[in-house]
Order: sequence, then structure tokens, then C-alpha cells
Amino acid sequence: MDHTLRRKLDHITNVLWAGGVTNPVTYIEQISYLIYLKLLDEEESSRELQARLTGDRVNGNSKRLFPKQAEKYRWSKWRFKSGTDLRDFLRDEVFSYMANSLVKDEPQVAEYFRDALLQIHDPHVLKQVIDEIDGLNLTKLGADVKGDIFEYLLTHLGQAALNGQFRTPRQIRAMMVEMVDPDFGDTIYDPACGTGGFLIDAVSYILAKYSTHPIEDPIYGTEWLERKAREIGKLKSNEDIDQIDPQRRSKVLDALRAELPTLQTYRKGAGEKIPDWKMLEQTIYGIDVSRQMMRIAMMNLVLHGIRHSHVKRGNTLSDMGGLTEDDLNRQYKVILSNPPFAGQLPKESIRKDLPTNSKKSELLFLGVMMEALAPGGTCAVVVPEGLLFGSTSAHIELRRKLVEDFELLAVISLPAGVFKPYAGVKTGVLVFRRPPLDARRKTKASRTKVWFHEVHSDGYDPDKIQAGGRPETPDRNDIPDLLRLWSEYRAGGFKSPPGIETGTLLPAGSAEPKCWWATNSAVASNDYNLAAVRYKPLVAELVSDEDPADLTRDVLSIEQTIVNALKKLLRDIESSK
Repeated sequence: MDHTLRRKLDHITNVLWAGGVTNPVTYIEQISYLIYLKLLDEEESSRELQARLTGDRVNGNSKRLFPKQAEKYRWSKWRFKSGTDLRDFLRDEVFSYMANSLVKDEPQVAEYFRDALLQIHDPHVLKQVIDEIDGLNLTKLGADVKGDIFEYLLTHLGQAALNGQFRTPRQIRAMMVEMVDPDFGDTIYDPACGTGGFLIDAVSYILAKYSTHPIEDPIYGTEWLERKAREIGKLKSNEDIDQIDPQRRSKVLDALRAELPTLQTYRKGAGEKIPDWKMLEQTIYGIDVSRQMMRIAMMNLVLHGIRHSHVKRGNTLSDMGGLTEDDLNRQYKVILSNPPFAGQLPKESIRKDLPTNSKKSELLFLGVMMEALAPGGTCAVVVPEGLLFGSTSAHIELRRKLVEDFELLAVISLPAGVFKPYAGVKTGVLVFRRPPLDARRKTKASRTKVWFHEVHSDGYDPDKIQAGGRPETPDRNDIPDLLRLWSEYRAGGFKSPPGIETGTLLPAGSAEPKCWWATNSAVASNDYNLAAVRYKPLVAELVSDEDPADLTRDVLSIEQTIVNALKKLLRDIESSK
């Protein structure tokens, strides 16, 4: 995404802010409505062209989004209006048509606009925004660039909380996606999908796998890469990093890695070797309780090329959450999520099929994922650290099921600052699999060891806050080393966890270990406590080689100095009376 496009997007958001649309979630949602309407108009033009080339009658084709009587609702027909005429027509007629008249032929479009409200009330502001978006030829932009548009808008959310929801930072999403290693054909699910970040990253990961020439980007984004490349003399001031050839770009990144060995990157690609794009689209599932978030997630996916995903509004924790029997019973090969930690549900509303009787949302969401994971499937989920060591019977029983009935591959301890500046909650990541089905019955988990890894640095400063976020520290990031160890662990069939066994006493002077493992029986004997620090091996203290007699004399000398000083103070006080 070039600087001109970024400036255009900045101008749109600035216009909306000045026009009174100041909530980032709201103005991203409003922009998404307009982008979607522009996309649909461009899609209609594409269908018309295809119909002419094939000799099909445009108005007789049932696939038309805007049949002849509905032509007036197309972007290209009303975008020239202005003033209250534009605002009222868009608000009262266009939105109504999209929500009510396309239910049969385009149910996903209708669902997107159901209950949609135009909240840009100033007609002059609305006109400015529409003129800016009209200048974008979205059809000619690749899915990657269109996706970058929306990702750039989502940076306005930062990691902002909305009813307990947090947008998971890219470095953590990239880590979790690489650990579960999704592939083409896997059903991928997020039961609290928010803006769709995990679903997008999973798709991008698969596209890179199926690309002839995938490229790598730092977690800090293209602009950061461009700036650093210029600093080390690998890119001229008038060059755009996205315009140079892939081989040269790769060399730029190698040069940066030589200076910053802990630089975290992720891969992306066009996915030209994907055998069936429709099949890829049909494997993406997401649910969110917020209609705003659902719409943003859908648009995010659309702009990343996924037009027909299964993203819907619903409450995955409740029998009355608007989900179908298929939704409740479906199982998935890959689950990725960072569900809300806050809140409790009334007992009467909670699904009866979950493996916990708790009312706490963090336990319920973990229960949902355990229930929804298909045999042989893998889940990675962010959890509050309290879930790992909570002492209630509900906490202990759910952890027991996780250890005994599933294959708990890893417990990753994250730094407390991951969600700063909006929250300092300490979190961890659980990675687990459901054992495959036996020919006759379900097998019990065959794993006997749990791997623990402590992440102290995640590539961002844990203490400083600048411009609403934490500044980058590419020279301090434990995640690349974690992923290297994980790759070796996976290559060995997850049989021998990296690191040393809990209870090992390391020689004095040893570096503190970053990873270790414990047997299932050791975990069971600790009430299935999964806090990494509980099992961390100790480093022996250095034994002083000083003579104890000399140390005792030194202490007595210090004591005597203190006594003498107090005696002097007492004399001074008495003489002043």
C-alpha cells in the first residue's frame, strides 16, 4: 500500500472525526459500508461485462445484484447526489434495499446490512467521504492491497477494548498461527472473532504455503521495513519497498536480520497454487456477539479475497445465542482465539453441552473450544493467567480434562505488557490437540508431558507508551526463538519437549531457563496447575568463599558503628534540653 493511498485513508478518517464520528469502531464500520457498496457496484459491472461477452441478457440473469428496477441503488447511480438528498437516499433506501431485497439471492450481503445504520449525519461530510472512496478502483487492487487498506484502518483501534474485547497484537497472532500450522482444507474457527484478525492471519499463512514466491514482512509493517532499509543504505529515498523485486526485498530483510537477529517476521503470498478458492472460503468460520464486530470482520475478509466465509453474529456460549444446531455441533480442525475474559452469564443461558459448570466467560470459552475441536485438530487460545492456577473446583476440573482427555502441547507465558496501554492483565497461550478417533472408540490422550515456555519480550517495550502504543524493540523478542524450538519439537512428533524437566537444579551461575517440561503426573499432583512458573527449574545460589569469622567480625563492626552513632545522638538530644 503506497503513501498516496495511506494519505487518502488518513484524510477520510480525519474528515469523519471532524464531522463528529469519533469512535474508531463506528467510523471503521461506516467506511466498511461504503467500501462494500462500491465493491458491489464494481462486481455488478464485472458481471455485466461477462454477460456481454457470453451473450447472456444482463437483466434476465438471476445473478444480477441490481436488476433493472433496482439500478438506482447502485453506487455509480447515486454517488453524484449531494446534500440531504444523498444522505436520506443512502440511509432510507439503499441500506433498506441491501438488507431486505437480497435475502434470497445474496444472503451474505443482506446479513451484512441487516440492522445497519448510517451514522454520518452531516451530508457534506458524507459527500466528502464518498468522493474519496469513489477515487479507489477496488477491482484493480489485489486482495493483498485491499486487505492492507482495512488492516491500516484497524490500526485506529490499536488494542482498544470494547466490552472486554481486545484486538490481539500481530506478533502474538502470527506466533499462534504458526504454532497450529493451518493448511488448505482445514476448517478454521474463532468463536469470538472480533475484527477477524486470527481468521485473516490463518488465510494469509495458507496463501504463503501455496505461493511460488512468498515474501516476508516484519511484524512492524511495510513502512517500518522501508524506513529501516533506508537507514542501512539498502533502499534509496525515492524507492518504494513494495515496488522492488522479491529477490532484492529478501536481501534487504536478510541485511536487517544480520543486525537484528531477534526480528520477528511472517510470510505472505498470492496463493496462486490454491487448488480451489471456493473451498478455502467455505472453511472459514467466525462468530462474534457484536454486530459491529461481525460486520468489520466480514469486510476484513472480503477485502482479503474471502467473499463467502461463514462469519455470523451470535453468542457461542449460550443455548439462546442465535446459533443453529449445526453451529453448535460442528467441529473444526483449527481453532484460534483470544476470547473476552470479563463477564459472567446467567446459569440458565449457558449451553448445557459444555465441559464445565462455571459461569465465568474465560472457562466457558475454553470449554467451547474443547467441545468444538475435531479429532486430530489443534487449538491455540489466549487465556488469563488466573485460569491456569485458579483453585475453584470448576478451574481444576476443566484443567484436568484438558490434561487427561486432550494432548496439551504447550503453555506459553506471555509478558504482562502485551495488551498495554489498555490492560496489564497477565496472559498465557494454551496449545492443545484432540486425540484422533480410534476405529471403535475415542482414544485417551497419549501425551505424558507438558511443555512450558516463558516469553519475557515480545518485540515491544513492556513499560513505555508512545503515540497510544508500545514502541518497537526488534532487538528484544523471544518469539522467534520460541518458534524455532517449536519447529524442532513438531518435527520430532512432539515426543521430546525442548528444555529440561521441572525439578532440575541448575548449577550456580547458569542462565535462567526459558523453557522446560513437566510430566502429566507432576501436573496432576499440583491440582493441574498450569502456571509456567510453578514448574520452572531453579538455579543454585553461589556459595560465598569468604571466611565466616571475617563476615561475623564485619557485621559486629557495622553494629558497633550504629550503636556509637545512636549514643552520640542521644547525648546531643540531652544536652539541648
